[in-house]
Amino acid sequence: MTAFVIRRLLQSILVMLAVAFIAFALFKFVGDPVLIMLGQDYTQEQYEALVRELGLDKPFVVQFFNYVVSAVSGEFGISYRLARPVAQLILERLPATLELSLAAAVLALTVGVPMGVYTGLRRDSWLSRFLLTISLIGVSLPTFLIGILLILVFAVLLGWLPSFGRGDVVRLGNWTTGFLTFSGIRALVLPAVTLSLFQLTLIMRLVRSEMLEVLRTDYIKFARARGLHNRAVNFGHALKNTLVPVITITGLQIGGIIAFAIVTETVFQWPGMGLLFIQSVQNADIPVMAAYLNLVGLFFVLINLVVDLLYYVVDPRLRIDRTAVAGH
Repeated sequence: MTAFVIRRLLQSILVMLAVAFIAFALFKFVGDPVLIMLGQDYTQEQYEALVRELGLDKPFVVQFFNYVVSAVSGEFGISYRLARPVAQLILERLPATLELSLAAAVLALTVGVPMGVYTGLRRDSWLSRFLLTISLIGVSLPTFLIGILLILVFAVLLGWLPSFGRGDVVRLGNWTTGFLTFSGIRALVLPAVTLSLFQLTLIMRLVRSEMLEVLRTDYIKFARARGLHNRAVNFGHALKNTLVPVITITGLQIGGIIAFAIVTETVFQWPGMGLLFIQSVQNADIPVMAAYLNLVGLFFVLINLVVDLLYYVVDPRLRIDRTAVAGH
């Protein structure tokens, strides 16, 4: 187990270095940040001085090496647009993004898994057919369109929920949360539903397909022949054996929720990292863009590591195979 974790950590370091290199290389060609910072009226001396100050006159390899060394220590440079430390900007926006992502992930799991189990066990009922039909909407419609439709119905026509912003927040040290205020919870509803709808329907259809496949296996038929109750068969045997692929997809989708919150945050003007990234793209703010992609890559790496560790808990065959290999 320890060797497995160490091996995955080493692989994660290589992945993060690759992500950092690709992000830093791509953003070198999005525009000249010096021109954006100086504006229209500047002299050649001012331009050259700012280039030297930002270290842009150094070779690409040197710039990338300095960036990696600084990033390891938690420093991502200075924002070209706001002239503030990037780490400070990320920390200010991080609570909003994680709060939205957490709400969307919990909603997708708590609704998607039960719906998938129900449609798998009651596949011929009218409610199952209705849920499968509705799930096509979540899979087919783009996120921004779903957000606009929800704003139109619940914010414009009905006036029940706010259409933008985060509402009132409570500061807990360096962290801010809207979970402790009524306006914060109201502001969270529409973006969380929008962000979770695709993942919810995907999880539902995955659980359903896995349940249908497992229910046709011989050991399920044997369990029924032994006289076990349907609840014990469906939840003690069938559902448990569907969890490995479900955990895999769910882990990737949670990472996707964080990464693709950009669209939702833009539609609802949610003050998170995604909105900061979009604003940085418009102004060629390379340090902010690179830091954002590296942070998203780190989330994916950590989530995949947790998913791999959960395999040992859910599937005992993996532990048996590892033990047998070690003994051999």
